[in-house]
Amino acid sequence: MKGKVIRIERLVSRDGAIEEPELSAKGYCLGDPKFGAVKHHAKNAVYVKTLEEAAELVSQGFSLRMIGKGKRASLVAPRSLNIIRA
Repeated sequence: MKGKVIRIERLVSRDGAIEEPELSAKGYCLGDPKFGAVKHHAKNAVYVKTLEEAAELVSQGFSLRMIGKGKRASLVAPRSLNIIRA
């Protein structure tokens, strides 16, 4: 895939809320698929600094923590995400 990643969006947002990747002081948070049902645990989190790095990991099967206004952050499966490039 070519082009710079400009955003990653959830295909179907909860209750129609716009959701985007959550950016914390540590960076974007992802869940490593090798941890299966416990990939959402904090000790298994993987952090990256850029959206480009996050998109690369999503393409490899990692889940991405997304957040929307009035919604708690949630780990979203890669099949439910769309990577937008310019």
